[in-house]
Amino acid sequence: MERLLVTTALEGSWDETQPMLFLGEWCRLYSRRHRWSELDVEVLPYHWDDREQFVQDRRFLKSLHEKLLVEVSEKLNEFHSTDHSSRYWRILLGPWLGYFTQTLFDRWSSVHHATRDHELSGTIVLKGLEDARVPNDMEDFFHLGNSHSWNHFLYGRILTDFADVPRLERQAAGIDHGTHYGSSTEIAQPHPPQTFNLKTSLVAACSSLSSRLMRPTDCFIHNTGLRSLREELALQRRLGQVPRLVAVESPADVPVHDRYRRWDLGGTEGAGFEPCLRSLIPEQMPTAYLEGYGALCDESDRRRWPSAPKVIFTGGSHFYDDVFKEWCAARTEEGTPLVIGQHGGHIGTAWSFDHDHQIAIADRFLSWGWSDPAEPKVVPIGMLKAPIPTASDYALKDSVLLVTSILSPHFQSFDLASRALPSQFLGYLEDQFTFVAALSPTACDSLTVRLSAYDLSWSQQCRWRHRFPEVLLDDGRRPIMDLLAETRLCIATSNGTTYLESFFLDVPTVIFWDTTRWELLESAVPYFEDLARVGVFHDTPESAASHVSAIWSDVQSWWSDDAVVDAVTKFKRRYCDDPGHVLDEMRRALLSVAREVR
Repeated sequence: MERLLVTTALEGSWDETQPMLFLGEWCRLYSRRHRWSELDVEVLPYHWDDREQFVQDRRFLKSLHEKLLVEVSEKLNEFHSTDHSSRYWRILLGPWLGYFTQTLFDRWSSVHHATRDHELSGTIVLKGLEDARVPNDMEDFFHLGNSHSWNHFLYGRILTDFADVPRLERQAAGIDHGTHYGSSTEIAQPHPPQTFNLKTSLVAACSSLSSRLMRPTDCFIHNTGLRSLREELALQRRLGQVPRLVAVESPADVPVHDRYRRWDLGGTEGAGFEPCLRSLIPEQMPTAYLEGYGALCDESDRRRWPSAPKVIFTGGSHFYDDVFKEWCAARTEEGTPLVIGQHGGHIGTAWSFDHDHQIAIADRFLSWGWSDPAEPKVVPIGMLKAPIPTASDYALKDSVLLVTSILSPHFQSFDLASRALPSQFLGYLEDQFTFVAALSPTACDSLTVRLSAYDLSWSQQCRWRHRFPEVLLDDGRRPIMDLLAETRLCIATSNGTTYLESFFLDVPTVIFWDTTRWELLESAVPYFEDLARVGVFHDTPESAASHVSAIWSDVQSWWSDDAVVDAVTKFKRRYCDDPGHVLDEMRRALLSVAREVR
């Protein structure tokens, strides 16, 4: 049977008069199930449900990224009449090139599987979508990646030039429910607006005052990932300089101009993925690296930052902050060492593109406790964003806290890691439902489920309400530290930061996830095996629920058992260590690399 290919949740691209093939689960918004559940629809199996294929493709994409980075660097040097090193361009546009390569491969693979395995009557490509555009910078690219409109646009580019599928172009009209629920505007800010604005104003005022006392060789400390501004300022005092805060600046918005897009990487002939990628890189590269590159360099030059800093340290701005990245890249070419601090969990226990990129650009990487003989750049420091311990008798609390995760409906490259992928979110969610269903009534009565504050089209609350109408839900807005202080037992369900924070605070904790989706590095396996032997780690929701039900009446006795304490303590030393004076450790590490690299 021939089916119409539907690429996203944009209902303007549907035709309910004929059978349809949905490219993935992202096409079926839960809030619109009353519409699609009545239609003749099949959903294409996700190409990376084959985990071996996923690992194989990851290796291929990593190799392709390295090859393309050299070629793109040479092209941009020629185009901008510069002579920057590959490291300069890796720092500036390496994240975008890696992310775009992986994102496009995911979209191309889905289309390829659809055309290979199904008879398609055609597809409808919508024109005039708001997000159907080239991103301005890296942060804009990140936001567009969560937009059904932008993804429909990208699928349309693949289908137009690189797939033999009949296309009907249709003008987008009115409000499309898919556009609304998947739009980039749905992505919340990291802080509530009033807090964010206050912090921004404070940073700007402090930065202006302290810049007058800045020395050219001061260490440049930016977006550290430390738990508070107070600690960031204290670190700078320990380095013997006047503390200053640096605001994150966005590049100027620059329109796309055809003159800047008339270049190619070669190898664009043929119908495979690489010709598709090579064709779209010049077309889709953010304007900050082409039309706006001169303005970006001028903007970074205008920053009142040290002209010859001893060392640059950041915990997060090396991915999305293009003004900082250009300034940082230029300083590294002059000999300034770059140090990056671990920003969250997963790093050190599992593989990811993000970590590969950090190791490639940094002179040193400050970890939360782990080290690796194969990566001499890694320096174990301790948990940089360690939560503040509070005196709390968890045995007297009466709450089980289940902390859930969220994934973007559309694959984004920072998901190219040993973790569950977006299209597998429903399987992940079903594991949470299985866990709750298997809990004893007494434990379930005390359960609070913490949802992500970012819903990203999944309708989390509705799904939970339909399955467990009596379970207490937290919408994710309260600080996690407040919830941990009120719980007797924390349940972590993904390989991230949550369980490291609860371990650090000595909150009784149980972990579970599907190990076929959340793989571990070989070096981490023995530590998780130790946790599994004492009931802390489980690889099925049923096992975790059985253990929680068994210990619920006396959690503290289990948590204080010698074997449990020993396993958790060993794990903490490795992955969320508390050296006691982490700022002093950071100071020594930063000054040490400044001496060695210079």
